[in-house]
Amino acid sequence: MNAHPGLGGLLLVVDDEPQVRAALVRCLQEQYEVLSAASGSEALSLLGKHPVDLILSDQRMPDMSGVDFFARTRISHPEVLRILITGYSEPEDMIRSINEAAVYQFVAKPWQPDHLLLIVKRALEGRELARRHRLLSRELKFADDVLRRETEGIVKLLQETYRFDRLIFASDGMAQACNLARKAAVTDLPVLIHGETGTGKELMARAVHFFSQRSDYPFLAQNCGALPDELLHSELFGHKRGSFTGAIGDRLGLFPAADGGTVFLDEISEVSPSFQVSLLRFLQEGEVKPLGTNDTRHCNVRIIAASNRPLKELVQQGKFRQDLYFRLRGFEVDIPPLRERPDDIPVLAEYAAEKYAEAIGRKIAGISQEVMRRLKAHPFPGNVRELENEVRRMVALAEEGEFLSVRHMSPEFVRLAPNKETSAAVFLRGKETLKQKVESLEAELVTQSLLRHKWNHSRAARELGLSRVGLANKIKRYQLDERQMEGGGS
Repeated sequence: MNAHPGLGGLLLVVDDEPQVRAALVRCLQEQYEVLSAASGSEALSLLGKHPVDLILSDQRMPDMSGVDFFARTRISHPEVLRILITGYSEPEDMIRSINEAAVYQFVAKPWQPDHLLLIVKRALEGRELARRHRLLSRELKFADDVLRRETEGIVKLLQETYRFDRLIFASDGMAQACNLARKAAVTDLPVLIHGETGTGKELMARAVHFFSQRSDYPFLAQNCGALPDELLHSELFGHKRGSFTGAIGDRLGLFPAADGGTVFLDEISEVSPSFQVSLLRFLQEGEVKPLGTNDTRHCNVRIIAASNRPLKELVQQGKFRQDLYFRLRGFEVDIPPLRERPDDIPVLAEYAAEKYAEAIGRKIAGISQEVMRRLKAHPFPGNVRELENEVRRMVALAEEGEFLSVRHMSPEFVRLAPNKETSAAVFLRGKETLKQKVESLEAELVTQSLLRHKWNHSRAARELGLSRVGLANKIKRYQLDERQMEGGGS
């Protein structure tokens, strides 16, 4: 491969005469990266390994003609530009070449270097303009959809329908959540975010901060789960040296450090009743008292809290203070789980593929339709985080310029059968008795719940409203086992 730290594309030169091939390479490699091949078959092999943008081929070659070679690449690599170097003089021969091989341009022998470079430059410029036109057309179509949704009162602004800071989405449910969050951002009220693990609660919190009047001040985050009260108090309010074992120096604390900005408290449902009192006092008075001192200081901090469990239910169960709940829920934003917004899966997958490919300096041609079908068939118990991890793994396995395909997917995705008809669909048409139909539907619901929770009996039983013994009886009755995951469900 003859490479130049290049100016606009990867070219493939195909000619069986070594001197002519070398002359073409010398002419082109000053401005482009250039591959060369001595035959059509060798060129086809190179096309399978490299993301070629344009091919220049001689018409007369021993194994196949230039037109025959281009006719094959028209099917296998339709996006590649094709320029034929030929001694054709008859118009009917040129017309045949255009019809059979979709030749972009002809270069007559003997070719002139300046003329050849101009043709290549114009071809690549035209290709880039066509690509930009497709992107703009897609954006305009999307804008039309946005205007339609605005009239229905679903969204207010174009940017809110597909992006809210780093949150990417296309579904109406997510658009409504982000609409509410953006309205909350311009106020100074606390925000309470509900959502399953991996749905993007911290990204939502950052977006609220970014669109607020506090955006020039710090955004600091603290996970409240599994921290003892003393340590959590130290992290948020600060401490003085020697105030407890291991306190070898003064600590400012997140509330004073974020003065003027925002503090995000994740897993707020996990804090102890005694710490709930401390947090409530801070929300009421705005005062911070570090451990080991009687000194207090006032902090102007906005609180955004998040929970993967509904706080309202915890209040009803007596596990969370009602007054603190009301203080936190100035605005309450619910992020739907990914399984309830399948329209977001394609845009999230494409965004993740582009992001991770760029991070490792690799070009990815796109994501195959079969991959998209399997992604949409997966329940994603880990939500967006699970989707991103799967796409990141696929990008790492893919070669340069390759489409992400099923062979790059994890085994659990490969085993999915997205086109397989479920027993729920059969239920609507079958000739079975009512009892048989109900049992068929029950077996399907149990199976899908088990799949969603990766065969975790406790979680599946809780979702279905069954005891573990009741779920075990259903599994035994319908002869379900983990091998059903091989096919994506019964």
